[in-house]
Amino acid sequence: MLEINCTGSSFEIGVIHGATAKDQITGSIDFYSQLFQASCSLSWPEVAQEAAKYVRPLEDIAPRYVEEIKGIADGSQLPFLDILALNIRTEIMFGLFSDSERDITRAPSDGCTSLGWLTPSGFSYLGQNWDWIPEQEPNLIVCHISQPGTGIPDFSMVTEAGIIGKIGLNAVGVGCCLNAIKCRGVDTSKLPIHFALRTILESPSRAAAVEAIKLAGVAGSGHILVGDATGSTGLECTSKWVKEVTMDDAQRVCHTNHLILDTSDVEERPWLEDSPVRLARIRELTARTTNPDFDAIAAVFRDTDGYPSSINRRREGKSANETLFTIVMDLTRRSARVTFGRPTEFREEVMIAFEKQ
Repeated sequence: MLEINCTGSSFEIGVIHGATAKDQITGSIDFYSQLFQASCSLSWPEVAQEAAKYVRPLEDIAPRYVEEIKGIADGSQLPFLDILALNIRTEIMFGLFSDSERDITRAPSDGCTSLGWLTPSGFSYLGQNWDWIPEQEPNLIVCHISQPGTGIPDFSMVTEAGIIGKIGLNAVGVGCCLNAIKCRGVDTSKLPIHFALRTILESPSRAAAVEAIKLAGVAGSGHILVGDATGSTGLECTSKWVKEVTMDDAQRVCHTNHLILDTSDVEERPWLEDSPVRLARIRELTARTTNPDFDAIAAVFRDTDGYPSSINRRREGKSANETLFTIVMDLTRRSARVTFGRPTEFREEVMIAFEKQ
């Protein structure tokens, strides 16, 4: 697994990312080029032209992130709009399906199961399985980012090469996970979902992260699970609003790939029949876990009840996606373990740890 260490200004961080992960970035572009062609009959140059529509709004609301994307383009010697398209691929896809004539359930998207838990022992855990099309697995990387002199915490994330924000944690113990949600509508004046994840990774606390995302808004739909040593908050996001999913009586937040709060003012189409089943299953498994330590939480993500469309997913039959990595974060100790491949047969393991300040 490629691990890259990026430090410096936004542009310099991008250059290091682009130069070091050029092959994987090219692989990401090839993967999404085929996906857009198959699902939307859109060539990659046409996708890049869709991305061009987002440049001016993003320069206004997230200029640092645009600079980093320019750096990735420079370092990889690939066009800027190609890298931007990777970072806003969710918004482009959902935007194409915003016409009521199109069936948004046909828009391909990654499906996942996530969990945040402030345990009785006082430890705060965050974790998820990231399920997607296996052909994208070779293009996953682990990225460690430091921005000296800015006051922004160092952070580490698992990401698709070329994308500036994904799933991980920072040096002060703030972490985030992501579940895909499909609701119609995109608002280009708000943060793309991967920019929102990056904003959380740069935040000093769960409370600050939640406030920042609610203030900025999110361009499309998704569920972001945010946590720190004090517990977790789910953020159900649509182009219209961001709503909080608070911890239940057992101090848990469980989520899959459908909205669980009020959806009366948005159009959400069910797209993964197993999403409610997986949500019920992870609630059941955690309810009967008597000693919820790191290993017990990792075991939840190995569950194969409902195979192949289980928490631990395999591409087989009607299940088009597979678990490509599992991350379990101990936000109290500011550490994480990432395994690549299905958690019952993983091929590689990466450990992440930050020292307490």
